[in-house]
Amino acid sequence: MSEPLEPWEDSLEEAGAITGPIAERIIATHGDRGVRAIDAVTEGRVKRYRDFVVVVGHDDEYIVEGRGCTCKDSEYNLDSEDPTQRCWHALAAAIADATGRVDDHDMWYSEVRNFL
Repeated sequence: MSEPLEPWEDSLEEAGAITGPIAERIIATHGDRGVRAIDAVTEGRVKRYRDFVVVVGHDDEYIVEGRGCTCKDSEYNLDSEDPTQRCWHALAAAIADATGRVDDHDMWYSEVRNFL
């Protein structure tokens, strides 16, 4: 995981779980993106492959690298100069990593993607 930039990240790392107060802080900071990220983590939709971390959305899968993502929200709506602005996929990856709730796959996503 990258260096924490937001207070909830430190708390989440220490707790190792999404507690009520931490969830409230994530949602207060990120609004609906925070809600969607927490839902993705609790539903097991964050997957780590040998080459990428992938978050399964409702219509597609999105590759998350660091604090960036392949989704349209990241591309068009977020300020790339502000490291605290992240799409819900990147938030979900950070939350899942900090809580150990990443679904690990010992395979290359680029190979799996060819079958989808």
